[in-house]
Amino acid sequence: MPKAKYQLEDFLAIVNEDCKEFVSTVHEKMLGGKYKPKIQTMKSTGLQLSYAEPKVKGVMGIILIFFMRENKLTIRIYTKNHKKYPHVLNGLPQTIVTQIENAPDCVKFSDPEKCWKGCVGYDFNIQGKQYQKCYVACFQLIVDTESNPYFLELIEHEVDARRMT
Repeated sequence: MPKAKYQLEDFLAIVNEDCKEFVSTVHEKMLGGKYKPKIQTMKSTGLQLSYAEPKVKGVMGIILIFFMRENKLTIRIYTKNHKKYPHVLNGLPQTIVTQIENAPDCVKFSDPEKCWKGCVGYDFNIQGKQYQKCYVACFQLIVDTESNPYFLELIEHEVDARRMT
């Protein structure tokens, strides 16, 4: 049986009204940056929308993923160039910083053999505090109208940094 082909409208149908405009805005920015969208069903999260860099395979090419968790829209931003824009991280509101603090620590920093081979982990500072967080879960954040401008800023800086490399 062939896999179902999903469109942005299918994903937007499961998103809360107050987040639809944000998802559409991000979608347009990602398409403008030549990122390839992919909408698929996942056992753990249901319908998921991700964007990958053209010609980059695997997790390292993915820049962000939208999915639903506990009926809340969640975004996972892979900020592999976060050290190029520390001012953005330092400007995050406490609600986002708290979510980052609650993300699991990366085991790579304590025992490199315990993490997956391609793990890069995150080692960074926010407002003078050091974090060593899991690459997958660090920037996995609940989307809400107050946080959306900060997410857009993170995404824009990451897109720009990736374009420069």
